[in-house]
Amino acid sequence: QLRLVESGGGLVHPGGSLRLSCAASGVTLDSYAIGWFRQAPGKEPESVSCINNSSDDRFNAESVEGRFTISRDSAKNMVYLEMNNLKREDTAVYYCSAGNFPSAVQMCVVAPLIKDDWGQGTQVTVSS
Repeated sequence: QLRLVESGGGLVHPGGSLRLSCAASGVTLDSYAIGWFRQAPGKEPESVSCINNSSDDRFNAESVEGRFTISRDSAKNMVYLEMNNLKREDTAVYYCSAGNFPSAVQMCVVAPLIKDDWGQGTQVTVSS
């Protein structure tokens, strides 16, 4: 049984940084592509950053390119999202998800259409 738990969100000023964590049970994350997604109130979910199972392929949404980095810690069975230079438009609930996709871009494109096993999410609020 897959369970994903997101953490690390909070209130941060514009230009600040946060690191989100995704902890998994019931699945070894190294076997799957992983994605971070977000959803703001009244909006559709959108992909943020994805990584394939071997971690040699990454894909970032244009809005976060150069600011966000997805990474794995295989020993801890966790995935992280390092967020730098945060902007007000980054405010959303952030979710992680695992999928059986061969590439990062496929994970980012398909997973928001399915929205399965996303956990509770963690709130990120960027405000002055």
